[in-house]
Amino acid sequence: MTVSSRSRSAGFTLIEILVVLVVVSMLVALATFTLGGNSQRRDLDNEAEQLFLLMQTVSEQAVLNNTEFGLVMEEDQYQFLAYDQQTGTWKPSQERIFRQRALPEWLVVTEYIENDAPRLERDNDDDQLVPDVVLFSSGETTPFELELTLGTEGLSQDNYVHSISSDGVSPVQWSHPGKSGAEGE
Repeated sequence: MTVSSRSRSAGFTLIEILVVLVVVSMLVALATFTLGGNSQRRDLDNEAEQLFLLMQTVSEQAVLNNTEFGLVMEEDQYQFLAYDQQTGTWKPSQERIFRQRALPEWLVVTEYIENDAPRLERDNDDDQLVPDVVLFSSGETTPFELELTLGTEGLSQDNYVHSISSDGVSPVQWSHPGKSGAEGE
């Protein structure tokens, strides 16, 4: 009696190896899409958080040092100014943390400064710095709202907006996209 037995070798077939490769490549593609697809949103979140925390810090410094500070927003940068009582002028803050900061080119900042609020007067000197938002030593601010959005075409339509605001009396508030409350002091 002859039994023909086929010996089975220990190992994987070509089909099994190809199936594993397809599954692994799909997982890698999904991970890449998930992590890389929202990089500008993460950068926007970081920029908004940085500006909010700086404004909170400046507001606290204004109260602690009995000094008025101001925020100048431009299209591609922002900076904090300190009011020099001896000369009666606004000067860039000497503290390193409040240095001038560049905004990424894809970031759009829209300012809403209350129209009825008193405005600081400008002299005829065009080089004179005058802040858009003043953070007073009493803890109050100029009523304002800053909206930070993605300026990239197609992405600005998706309502992903950070809002930093104050009614003038309340502390500075930060509204995150998709969250129902505002974060404040």
